[in-house]
Amino acid sequence: MTQNDKPERPDKPQTTPETGQDAQGSADTYLDIDADEGAGVVVGAGWRRAPGRIPPGLHLVSTPIGAARDITLRALDVFAGADVLAAEDTRSLRRLMEIHGVRLGGRPLFAYHDHNGAQVRPRLMALLAEGKSVAYASEAGTPLVADPGFQLARAATAEGHPVLAAPGASAVLAALAVAGLPSDRFCFVGFPPAQGGARRAWLDEVTAIPATLVMYESPKRVHRLLGELSQHGGREAALCRELTKRYEEVIRGTLDDVARAIEGRDLKGEIVVLLGRPEPREVEIDLDAALRAAMDGTSLREAVDAVTEATGLKRRQVYQRALALAKGDE
Repeated sequence: MTQNDKPERPDKPQTTPETGQDAQGSADTYLDIDADEGAGVVVGAGWRRAPGRIPPGLHLVSTPIGAARDITLRALDVFAGADVLAAEDTRSLRRLMEIHGVRLGGRPLFAYHDHNGAQVRPRLMALLAEGKSVAYASEAGTPLVADPGFQLARAATAEGHPVLAAPGASAVLAALAVAGLPSDRFCFVGFPPAQGGARRAWLDEVTAIPATLVMYESPKRVHRLLGELSQHGGREAALCRELTKRYEEVIRGTLDDVARAIEGRDLKGEIVVLLGRPEPREVEIDLDAALRAAMDGTSLREAVDAVTEATGLKRRQVYQRALALAKGDE
């Protein structure tokens, strides 16, 4: 999620790297591990760094969205071996590395976020040009998914540097997995605009997409969002809150059901809203007109094939009507 849209996050004005102290960061709430879960466990005991050097280039590393144990072994390898680290929230990354026994050592750790990207990006590009391996982590989840890392990756590809992914946790996919909505076709649409005509135009546009929609929203605006979405038809929906964290919650049902379930509640935390695909609209098809137009200058077989493909009607139905028209039987 982008830093501007995340609820209750502090600004991040610092632009300098740090090697021993936090340059910036917010509370590490996304490392929501029960205190007794880690009791008696040796930090980092289950992971050993893979041999070999991390190749030069920009490495986009996914981090947990809630439970620190959701980190991947490859992500730990990259964090342990990269020449340079960059993070949307350096405090969160340092905490994650500490939990898993990954040492920062004397390596530079840059804060890279919405507020300082224009200043820090050229410095990271210069390090890539020197042949360094740079690992970037968003505050939580997969970089570039509603995240400031997009411009960083875009700049790296424009300058010809390798860009590699260390995949892992994603709030979008986690929500899609538990929502109970069709997942064969889905569209992530990010955050709705906060106000005004831009929000209305956005809602008109995305609700017409014939797919399950996945979107982020602030807890302060989610009640309003559900009401706005209901104006575009009664559809199935799901609200996922604090996924993989201690107070994880998933509410499923129609839009009205979900709205009633949270009515009067002061919600907290990260929220993903999913909207089922719209019901197909019945469109009246003038089969006779379509066939007459298609049969003008073509064979009956070619006309039937063309109309069947264009309308989605059964070929037998189209063929029989074409024969009737050809014989003058109206």
